[in-house]
Amino acid sequence: MGVERDRPKIPGWAPRERIGASMNTGDTIPPMRKPKLRNAALILIGLIIAALALYQVPAVERRVSWQVEVAMAYVRGVIDPVGGVPTAKPTAANPNAPLNPATPTPSPAPTSTPLTPAPTATSAPSPTPIPAAVSLPAPAWEKQDINNCGPASLAMYLRYYGWEGDQLTIAELLKPQREDRNVNVEELVYYVRTRAGWLNAEYRVGGDIPLLKRLLAAGIPVLIEESFYFEEPFWPNDDLWAAHYNLLTGYNDDAQTFTGQDSFHGPDQVISYQTLDEYWQVFNRVYILVYPPALQERVASVLGEHWDVAANRRGALETAQAEIDADQADPFAWFNLGTNLVYFERWGEAANAFDRARELGLPQRMLRYQFTPFFAYFHTRRIEDLLALSEYALQITPNAEEALLWRGWALYRDGDTPGATADFQQALRENPNYSDAQYALDFVRQNP
Repeated sequence: MGVERDRPKIPGWAPRERIGASMNTGDTIPPMRKPKLRNAALILIGLIIAALALYQVPAVERRVSWQVEVAMAYVRGVIDPVGGVPTAKPTAANPNAPLNPATPTPSPAPTSTPLTPAPTATSAPSPTPIPAAVSLPAPAWEKQDINNCGPASLAMYLRYYGWEGDQLTIAELLKPQREDRNVNVEELVYYVRTRAGWLNAEYRVGGDIPLLKRLLAAGIPVLIEESFYFEEPFWPNDDLWAAHYNLLTGYNDDAQTFTGQDSFHGPDQVISYQTLDEYWQVFNRVYILVYPPALQERVASVLGEHWDVAANRRGALETAQAEIDADQADPFAWFNLGTNLVYFERWGEAANAFDRARELGLPQRMLRYQFTPFFAYFHTRRIEDLLALSEYALQITPNAEEALLWRGWALYRDGDTPGATADFQQALRENPNYSDAQYALDFVRQNP
């Protein structure tokens, strides 16, 4: 007996007998495709091809890729919720609460001298009166590309001295991958020294408001790293905090404000002395100076004892300790203390300071921009903490070459050479110019 087959329930469709087939088989001629369905498929294919072609237009690709990146970050945050920076776990080396070091007495510092010939170091001169307001000529403003405030700010700085490039010129070397979210101060200084060698570049830490004003009064713009707050979250429970660069070109004592060329918000942005210092403290009050060699004596004179790198670090160490003495609950003062102790290779004290900062609470993206805790935990062989922090940093920023580097070193110390090698290789894929990752890869290959 014939078997009746199930047929799709399509309105207007009816079985048609198959020519030459047995009448008792139930076989039918398959339904003809409707012209409407065929047309819809062709339209869909055309739209896909058009979208792919449009995506090749740089302006469109830049816009769309950023939206895709934002969407992916949010999805990751839903699947793997972002919490706070992990706190330290008690260990044999750290059995109790973090220590509160007494006012540090620095041990001999590693030799660190500027690449350019330095004038003879002298003590700070007596303060010279400066104008109540200064406004340096603002370079042509440039709006930053995504994740590109460092190159954009440096491009404006160099343009102040007649340079003719732009942020993409700088990013090509410092962050070949557009999705790279961080360029640190050492990289910016490196770019000036190697690609704009007719200018000098230095960076120091532990600055203050009077110093910024003296530099501006001497005709030197100042590039600082500071806090930045997003308007919209990138994931559930996002604390909205991030880092930013700001090129200062003026100040006004009557208004108690600085003027900055902000690559995100716009040219000639005004920020109060108090707010700037609050935002600046999070980054150990670091500042970059770019200037022609003819102005080096002037710069050294303004910096005084801070021209010497080790003396500058001692001053920053003392400032961090004084801020802790004034407020034991200030996580950024503790973090800065640890950072400056790392410079002097006082690893154990630095690790204790970072423990305390983590306990008090740090922004979720802190380890996207600052890496000194990795040094401290590596050198104190606190591998569990190093792994916890590097993996947390990668949860926030999966393509962070710095976090990949330090997770690799943690795995290597833990005996996982293949895992370490994979992380170093991935760090190089994220940034092929990352020399620290190349060094690490060469090292583990020679010392498996």
